[in-house]
Amino acid sequence: MLEEKTLLELRGKKNLLAFSAGGDSTALFFLLLKNKITFDIAIVDYGVRAQSEDEVLYAQELANKYNLTCKLLKAPKIDSNFESKAREIRYSFFEELISTCRYDNLLTAHHLGDRLEWMLMQFCKGAGVIELAGMKSIEKRDSYKLLRPLLQVGKSELLKFLHVENIKYFEDETNQDESIRRNSFRHKYSQPLLEENLSGIKKSFEYLDEDRDSLVKELHVENLGEFAYFKNSHNQRSNILAIDKYLKSNIYMLSASERHQLKSEITVTVGRKFVINQSEDYVFITPLTKQENMEKEFKEKMRLLHVEPKLRPYFYQNHKALVKLEELLSCI
Repeated sequence: MLEEKTLLELRGKKNLLAFSAGGDSTALFFLLLKNKITFDIAIVDYGVRAQSEDEVLYAQELANKYNLTCKLLKAPKIDSNFESKAREIRYSFFEELISTCRYDNLLTAHHLGDRLEWMLMQFCKGAGVIELAGMKSIEKRDSYKLLRPLLQVGKSELLKFLHVENIKYFEDETNQDESIRRNSFRHKYSQPLLEENLSGIKKSFEYLDEDRDSLVKELHVENLGEFAYFKNSHNQRSNILAIDKYLKSNIYMLSASERHQLKSEITVTVGRKFVINQSEDYVFITPLTKQENMEKEFKEKMRLLHVEPKLRPYFYQNHKALVKLEELLSCI
Protein backbone atom coordinates (compact mmCIF):
# COMPACT_ATOMS: atom_id res chain seq x y z
CA MET A 1 0.00 0.00 0.00
CA LEU A 2 2.98 2.31 0.63
CA GLU A 3 4.93 3.18 -2.51
CA GLU A 4 8.57 2.12 -2.77
CA LYS A 5 9.75 5.69 -3.47
CA THR A 6 8.20 6.74 -0.14
CA LEU A 7 9.75 3.82 1.74
CA LEU A 8 13.17 4.76 0.35
CA GLU A 9 12.71 8.26 1.82
CA LEU A 10 11.84 6.77 5.23
CA ARG A 11 14.33 3.95 5.68
CA GLY A 12 17.28 4.83 7.89
CA LYS A 13 15.82 8.27 8.68
CA LYS A 14 14.42 9.84 11.83
CA ASN A 15 10.66 10.06 11.21
CA LEU A 16 7.84 11.79 13.08
CA LEU A 17 4.23 10.74 12.47
CA ALA A 18 1.43 13.27 13.06
CA PHE A 19 -1.01 11.01 14.90
CA SER A 20 -4.64 11.54 15.91
CA ALA A 21 -5.85 7.97 16.68
CA GLY A 22 -8.36 8.33 13.83
CA GLY A 23 -8.62 5.75 11.06
CA ASP A 24 -6.19 7.45 8.67
CA SER A 25 -3.24 8.00 11.02
CA THR A 26 -3.83 4.65 12.77
CA ALA A 27 -3.68 2.86 9.42
CA LEU A 28 -0.46 4.68 8.56
CA PHE A 29 0.96 3.81 11.99
CA PHE A 30 0.50 0.08 11.38
CA LEU A 31 1.59 0.26 7.73
CA LEU A 32 4.87 1.82 8.89
CA LEU A 33 5.32 -0.98 11.43
CA LYS A 34 4.52 -3.56 8.75
CA ASN A 35 7.24 -2.11 6.53
CA LYS A 36 9.73 -1.96 9.43
CA ILE A 37 10.01 1.83 9.37
CA THR A 38 11.23 3.42 12.60
CA PHE A 39 9.29 6.48 13.80
CA ASP A 40 7.91 8.44 16.75
CA ILE A 41 4.44 9.93 17.07
CA ALA A 42 3.09 13.37 17.99
CA ILE A 43 -0.49 14.07 19.04
CA VAL A 44 -2.31 17.30 19.91
CA ASP A 45 -5.17 17.41 22.42
CA TYR A 46 -7.37 20.44 21.72
CA GLY A 47 -9.57 19.66 24.72
CA VAL A 48 -12.86 20.24 22.87
CA ARG A 49 -14.13 16.63 22.81
CA ALA A 50 -14.48 14.20 25.71
CA GLN A 51 -13.19 11.44 23.43
CA SER A 52 -9.85 13.22 22.97
CA GLU A 53 -8.64 11.91 26.35
CA ASP A 54 -9.20 8.33 25.15
CA GLU A 55 -7.41 9.12 21.88
CA VAL A 56 -4.36 10.40 23.77
CA LEU A 57 -4.35 7.32 26.00
CA TYR A 58 -4.52 5.09 22.92
CA ALA A 59 -1.57 6.93 21.36
CA GLN A 60 0.45 6.47 24.53
CA GLU A 61 -0.51 2.78 24.77
CA LEU A 62 0.61 2.16 21.18
CA ALA A 63 3.88 3.99 21.79
CA ASN A 64 4.59 1.90 24.90
CA LYS A 65 3.63 -1.36 23.16
CA TYR A 66 5.88 -0.75 20.15
CA ASN A 67 8.68 1.05 22.00
CA LEU A 68 8.15 4.45 20.35
CA THR A 69 8.27 7.97 21.74
CA CYS A 70 4.92 9.75 21.98
CA LYS A 71 5.04 13.56 22.01
CA LEU A 72 1.92 15.26 23.41
CA LEU A 73 0.75 18.86 23.26
CA LYS A 74 -2.26 20.07 25.22
CA ALA A 75 -3.34 23.00 23.08
CA PRO A 76 -4.49 26.33 24.52
CA LYS A 77 -8.19 27.15 24.22
CA ILE A 78 -9.26 28.29 20.75
CA ASP A 79 -12.12 30.82 20.79
CA SER A 80 -12.57 31.45 17.06
CA ASN A 81 -11.44 30.28 13.60
CA PHE A 82 -10.88 26.83 15.05
CA GLU A 83 -9.70 25.04 11.87
CA SER A 84 -7.11 27.68 10.99
CA LYS A 85 -5.78 28.19 14.53
CA ALA A 86 -5.73 24.44 15.25
CA ARG A 87 -3.59 23.93 12.15
CA GLU A 88 -1.24 26.72 13.25
CA ILE A 89 -0.88 25.21 16.73
CA ARG A 90 -0.38 21.71 15.31
CA TYR A 91 2.31 22.61 12.82
CA SER A 92 4.12 24.94 15.23
CA PHE A 93 4.32 21.95 17.60
CA PHE A 94 5.64 19.68 14.83
CA GLU A 95 8.19 22.28 13.69
CA GLU A 96 9.45 22.70 17.26
CA LEU A 97 9.84 18.92 17.67
CA ILE A 98 11.64 18.65 14.32
CA SER A 99 14.05 21.42 15.30
CA THR A 100 14.67 20.12 18.84
CA CYS A 101 14.84 16.38 18.09
CA ARG A 102 16.33 16.70 14.58
CA TYR A 103 13.74 14.66 12.69
CA ASP A 104 14.39 14.18 8.98
CA ASN A 105 10.76 13.63 7.96
CA LEU A 106 7.28 14.64 9.09
CA LEU A 107 4.56 12.20 8.03
CA THR A 108 0.88 13.04 7.74
CA ALA A 109 -1.99 10.67 6.92
CA HIS A 110 -3.63 12.69 4.13
CA HIS A 111 -5.16 10.24 1.66
CA LEU A 112 -6.74 10.28 -1.81
CA GLY A 113 -10.12 11.40 -0.44
CA ASP A 114 -8.52 14.44 1.22
CA ARG A 115 -6.83 15.31 -2.05
CA LEU A 116 -10.01 15.01 -4.12
CA GLU A 117 -11.97 17.00 -1.52
CA TRP A 118 -9.37 19.78 -1.71
CA MET A 119 -9.39 19.72 -5.52
CA LEU A 120 -13.18 20.07 -5.71
CA MET A 121 -13.19 22.93 -3.20
CA GLN A 122 -10.47 24.75 -5.16
CA PHE A 123 -12.26 24.14 -8.46
CA CYS A 124 -15.43 25.74 -7.07
CA LYS A 125 -13.47 28.80 -5.88
CA GLY A 126 -11.52 29.20 -9.12
CA ALA A 127 -8.25 27.37 -9.72
CA GLY A 128 -5.68 26.27 -12.29
CA VAL A 129 -3.71 23.06 -12.72
CA ILE A 130 -1.31 23.81 -9.85
CA GLU A 131 -4.08 24.43 -7.31
CA LEU A 132 -6.11 21.46 -8.56
CA ALA A 133 -3.12 19.14 -8.26
CA GLY A 134 -2.95 20.23 -4.63
CA MET A 135 -0.89 18.19 -2.18
CA LYS A 136 2.34 16.45 -3.13
CA SER A 137 3.43 13.12 -1.68
CA ILE A 138 6.90 14.50 -0.90
CA GLU A 139 7.69 18.17 -0.20
CA LYS A 140 11.08 19.59 0.75
CA ARG A 141 10.91 22.08 3.58
CA ASP A 142 13.80 24.12 5.03
CA SER A 143 15.20 21.50 7.40
CA TYR A 144 13.04 18.42 6.74
CA LYS A 145 10.76 16.68 4.28
CA LEU A 146 6.98 16.55 4.59
CA LEU A 147 5.71 13.16 3.41
CA ARG A 148 2.15 12.07 2.72
CA PRO A 149 2.56 8.31 2.17
CA LEU A 150 -1.18 7.63 1.70
CA LEU A 151 -1.91 10.23 -0.98
CA GLN A 152 -2.66 7.57 -3.61
CA VAL A 153 -4.70 5.38 -1.21
CA GLY A 154 -8.49 5.63 -0.92
CA LYS A 155 -10.27 5.82 2.42
CA SER A 156 -12.10 2.57 1.64
CA GLU A 157 -8.74 0.82 1.22
CA LEU A 158 -7.56 2.13 4.60
CA LEU A 159 -10.75 1.01 6.36
CA LYS A 160 -10.50 -2.42 4.76
CA PHE A 161 -6.91 -2.74 6.04
CA LEU A 162 -7.97 -1.75 9.57
CA HIS A 163 -10.88 -4.19 9.60
CA VAL A 164 -8.91 -7.12 8.14
CA GLU A 165 -6.13 -6.57 10.69
CA ASN A 166 -8.69 -5.99 13.48
CA ILE A 167 -7.06 -2.69 14.46
CA LYS A 168 -8.76 -0.31 16.86
CA TYR A 169 -9.22 3.33 15.83
CA PHE A 170 -11.44 6.29 16.78
CA GLU A 171 -14.11 8.11 14.79
CA ASP A 172 -14.18 11.89 15.22
CA GLU A 173 -17.86 12.79 15.43
CA THR A 174 -17.18 16.31 14.12
CA ASN A 175 -16.42 14.74 10.72
CA GLN A 176 -20.17 14.25 10.35
CA ASP A 177 -20.94 17.94 10.83
CA GLU A 178 -21.87 19.14 7.34
CA SER A 179 -22.01 22.77 8.43
CA ILE A 180 -18.21 22.53 8.06
CA ARG A 181 -17.54 23.12 4.35
CA ARG A 182 -14.96 20.39 3.83
CA ASN A 183 -17.25 17.83 5.49
CA SER A 184 -20.07 18.86 3.17
CA PHE A 185 -17.85 18.39 0.11
CA ARG A 186 -16.69 15.02 1.43
CA HIS A 187 -20.14 13.54 2.04
CA LYS A 188 -21.90 15.03 -0.99
CA TYR A 189 -19.22 14.83 -3.67
CA SER A 190 -15.74 13.35 -3.06
CA GLN A 191 -16.83 10.21 -1.17
CA PRO A 192 -19.48 9.11 -3.74
CA LEU A 193 -17.08 9.87 -6.62
CA LEU A 194 -14.32 7.76 -5.08
CA GLU A 195 -16.66 4.86 -4.42
CA GLU A 196 -17.51 4.66 -8.13
CA ASN A 197 -14.29 5.89 -9.81
CA LEU A 198 -11.34 5.03 -7.55
CA SER A 199 -8.88 3.82 -10.21
CA GLY A 200 -9.74 6.62 -12.66
CA ILE A 201 -9.29 9.31 -10.01
CA LYS A 202 -5.90 7.85 -9.04
CA LYS A 203 -4.81 7.99 -12.68
CA SER A 204 -6.08 11.58 -13.08
CA PHE A 205 -3.95 12.75 -10.16
CA GLU A 206 -0.91 11.06 -11.70
CA TYR A 207 -1.49 13.15 -14.85
CA LEU A 208 -2.04 16.30 -12.80
CA ASP A 209 1.27 15.72 -10.99
CA GLU A 210 3.05 15.35 -14.32
CA ASP A 211 1.41 18.52 -15.68
CA ARG A 212 2.32 20.52 -12.57
CA ASP A 213 5.95 19.38 -12.75
CA SER A 214 6.18 20.44 -16.40
CA LEU A 215 4.49 23.81 -15.82
CA VAL A 216 6.23 24.95 -12.66
CA LYS A 217 9.91 25.66 -12.13
CA GLU A 218 11.03 24.69 -8.63
CA LEU A 219 12.60 27.78 -7.04
CA HIS A 220 15.02 27.71 -4.13
CA VAL A 221 14.22 30.22 -1.39
CA GLU A 222 17.22 31.48 0.61
CA ASN A 223 16.82 33.02 4.01
CA LEU A 224 18.82 34.92 6.57
CA GLY A 225 16.84 34.66 9.77
CA GLU A 226 13.37 35.99 8.97
CA PHE A 227 14.48 37.62 5.73
CA ALA A 228 13.71 35.34 2.74
CA TYR A 229 14.53 35.96 -0.90
CA PHE A 230 14.86 34.31 -4.30
CA LYS A 231 15.54 35.32 -7.89
CA ASN A 232 12.41 36.48 -9.70
CA SER A 233 11.71 33.74 -12.26
CA HIS A 234 9.30 35.98 -14.19
CA ASN A 235 6.98 32.98 -14.13
CA GLN A 236 4.17 34.18 -11.91
CA ARG A 237 2.92 30.68 -11.10
CA SER A 238 6.40 29.53 -10.04
CA ASN A 239 6.92 32.65 -7.92
CA ILE A 240 3.63 32.26 -6.08
CA LEU A 241 4.23 28.56 -5.49
CA ALA A 242 7.63 29.36 -3.94
CA ILE A 243 6.08 32.11 -1.77
CA ASP A 244 3.28 29.77 -0.69
CA LYS A 245 5.73 26.99 0.20
CA TYR A 246 7.89 29.35 2.27
CA LEU A 247 4.92 30.79 4.15
CA LYS A 248 3.58 27.29 4.87
CA SER A 249 6.93 26.45 6.45
CA ASN A 250 6.28 29.48 8.68
CA ILE A 251 2.79 28.20 9.56
CA TYR A 252 0.87 30.57 7.32
CA MET A 253 -1.48 29.65 4.47
CA LEU A 254 -2.23 32.12 1.71
CA SER A 255 -5.92 32.81 1.11
CA ALA A 256 -7.45 32.86 -2.37
CA SER A 257 -7.71 36.66 -2.24
CA GLU A 258 -4.04 36.99 -1.23
CA ARG A 259 -3.01 34.78 -4.15
CA HIS A 260 -5.02 37.04 -6.43
CA GLN A 261 -3.27 40.10 -4.98
CA LEU A 262 0.13 38.54 -5.64
CA LYS A 263 -0.82 38.18 -9.31
CA SER A 264 -1.73 41.84 -9.71
CA GLU A 265 0.33 43.80 -7.15
CA ILE A 266 4.09 44.17 -6.73
CA THR A 267 3.95 44.48 -2.93
CA VAL A 268 1.43 42.65 -0.75
CA THR A 269 1.00 42.41 3.02
CA VAL A 270 -0.51 39.06 4.08
CA GLY A 271 -2.12 38.10 7.36
CA ARG A 272 -0.75 41.22 9.03
CA LYS A 273 2.42 39.14 9.37
CA PHE A 274 4.49 39.28 6.19
CA VAL A 275 5.41 41.76 3.47
CA ILE A 276 6.04 40.25 0.02
CA ASN A 277 7.73 42.36 -2.63
CA GLN A 278 8.13 41.05 -6.18
CA SER A 279 10.74 43.39 -7.63
CA GLU A 280 12.17 43.10 -11.13
CA ASP A 281 15.11 40.96 -10.06
CA TYR A 282 14.22 39.44 -6.68
CA VAL A 283 11.26 38.42 -4.59
CA PHE A 284 11.70 39.53 -0.97
CA ILE A 285 9.71 38.34 2.08
CA THR A 286 10.07 39.95 5.50
CA PRO A 287 8.00 40.11 8.69
CA LEU A 288 5.64 43.09 8.76
CA THR A 289 7.52 45.57 10.94
CA LYS A 290 6.15 48.62 12.72
CA GLN A 291 7.07 51.95 11.14
CA GLU A 292 9.44 54.10 13.15
CA ASN A 293 11.53 57.23 12.66
CA MET A 294 14.40 56.29 10.39
CA GLU A 295 17.60 58.26 9.94
CA LYS A 296 17.78 60.47 6.88
CA GLU A 297 20.92 58.71 5.61
CA PHE A 298 19.20 55.31 5.78
CA LYS A 299 16.12 56.58 3.94
CA GLU A 300 18.27 58.02 1.19
CA LYS A 301 20.16 54.72 0.84
CA MET A 302 16.85 52.82 0.53
CA ARG A 303 15.62 55.32 -2.07
CA LEU A 304 18.74 54.89 -4.20
CA LEU A 305 18.48 51.10 -3.97
CA HIS A 306 14.76 51.31 -4.92
CA VAL A 307 13.71 49.33 -1.84
CA GLU A 308 9.95 49.07 -1.32
CA PRO A 309 8.93 51.43 1.56
CA LYS A 310 6.99 48.70 3.40
CA LEU A 311 10.20 46.64 3.66
CA ARG A 312 12.33 49.45 5.02
CA PRO A 313 11.34 49.32 8.74
CA TYR A 314 12.44 45.67 8.88
CA PHE A 315 15.86 46.39 7.34
CA TYR A 316 16.29 49.45 9.55
CA GLN A 317 16.00 47.18 12.61
CA ASN A 318 18.00 44.21 11.21
CA HIS A 319 21.56 45.05 10.26
CA LYS A 320 22.58 41.59 8.95
CA ALA A 321 19.53 41.46 6.69
CA LEU A 322 20.33 44.97 5.46
CA VAL A 323 23.90 43.96 4.57
CA LYS A 324 22.58 40.95 2.62
CA LEU A 325 20.01 43.14 0.83
CA GLU A 326 22.73 45.62 -0.22
CA GLU A 327 24.90 42.73 -1.42
CA LEU A 328 22.05 41.33 -3.56
CA LEU A 329 21.07 44.68 -5.06
CA SER A 330 24.66 45.74 -5.76
CA CYS A 331 25.04 42.74 -8.10
CA ILE A 332 22.17 43.85 -10.34
